[in-house]
Amino acid sequence: QVQLVESGGGLVQPGGSLRLSCAASGSIFAGNTMGWYRQAPGKQRELVATITWSANPNYSDSVKGRFTISRDNAKKTMYLQMNSLKPEDTAVYFCYYKALSHSEYWGQGTQVTVSS
Repeated sequence: QVQLVESGGGLVQPGGSLRLSCAASGSIFAGNTMGWYRQAPGKQRELVATITWSANPNYSDSVKGRFTISRDNAKKTMYLQMNSLKPEDTAVYFCYYKALSHSEYWGQGTQVTVSS
């Protein structure tokens, strides 16, 4: 089992920045992929970014150039630096973990609200 705990969400003005963290615990093994997804009210959950064990990132077009995903394998923690935030980035952000065995785990989510 893997437990994921997100932190760092909150209220920010348009153009502002936030940094999300996802701390993983439990049966963490090398080779996993982690990522961030988000879900806005009335919409389906969508990919934000993923990062492989070797730190190769992948971004959705909507956040490319504004968000940066990173990870610290020694700390079992993943980050999402979000810059130039827009109102349309408002959503609950979920941490995602996929093991080499293809087992998948999700965090509880953290709310990000971009509003003036």
